[in-house]
Amino acid sequence: MSGPPPAVAAVRSAVRRALSELPEGTTALVACSGGADSLALAGALAFEAPRMGVRAGGVTVDHGLQEGSDERAGAVAGIMSWLGLDPVRAVTVRVDGAGGPEAAARRARYDALDGVVDAFGPAVVLLGHTLDDQAETVLLGLARGSGARSLAGMARRTGAYLRPLLDLDRATVREACALTGLSPWEDPHNHDPRFARSRVRHEALPALEAALGPGIAAALARTATLLRADADTLDALADALHERAREGTGLAVAPLEGAEPSLRSRVLRRAALESGCPASALNARHVRELDRLVTEWRGQAHIDLPGGVRGRRSAGRIVFGR
Repeated sequence: MSGPPPAVAAVRSAVRRALSELPEGTTALVACSGGADSLALAGALAFEAPRMGVRAGGVTVDHGLQEGSDERAGAVAGIMSWLGLDPVRAVTVRVDGAGGPEAAARRARYDALDGVVDAFGPAVVLLGHTLDDQAETVLLGLARGSGARSLAGMARRTGAYLRPLLDLDRATVREACALTGLSPWEDPHNHDPRFARSRVRHEALPALEAALGPGIAAALARTATLLRADADTLDALADALHERAREGTGLAVAPLEGAEPSLRSRVLRRAALESGCPASALNARHVRELDRLVTEWRGQAHIDLPGGVRGRRSAGRIVFGR
């Protein structure tokens, strides 16, 4: 008796590994947009979870950005229920706020997913990010000049969020979707050149492959894996520095002045993010200007940061406000 096609087996195996690491009693929820990647993930979860004794459900998020999006969300929820996933939720969100539509949609989506995790906890959410998504993330980080952490891409696990498919290329995952008889919906935003990720996917990566040969996505993903270990070590050291420097709602200058630049910049970036700067808009130039408040203080005025945040030096502290 032959097994499933290689693409289907690869996706199921990736999901099986992810589920095997979960504590007993954890609910696994797939975040499904109806696209090929997340549908393939939903199908694999529905196949593997009952065999492993894991409760498995799904959630789809309606961003309300397109006409008929509520009907689409209902249809995706119906597919997940048909697959046998339970519980299944369709959550409607409002997309607004600073940082542009991509960042606002991402914030709204993760807020919704956090709510579902809380409702069914202990729970985790499986995300359909592939090796190609990882490569796109690395290129976007490179373009922003945001440092090693940005170039380290997405982690296999971040809190309650798991990415089982990071080692699989998009072609394999989409082949698995087709071979299991699932009909995906292609979000038109994925082809909209107004969005940076769309331009990277359809213009930048193909141009790099044309100039340098195939395998660029895999090479970028390997780079992310290598940098992540280094970034994790530096972040741990930066956490200790942050604790020493934290003073009220700001950062004391004295502990920062004698610190290594790589650690100081991490602490300043973290403080800016905690003050409300959108990560997608905060770049190396902003962090460098904050660093000058520590190392080249000449009575400068405030530093304007993304999201309407301002950083300034006052009474031996770096403080942030709006």
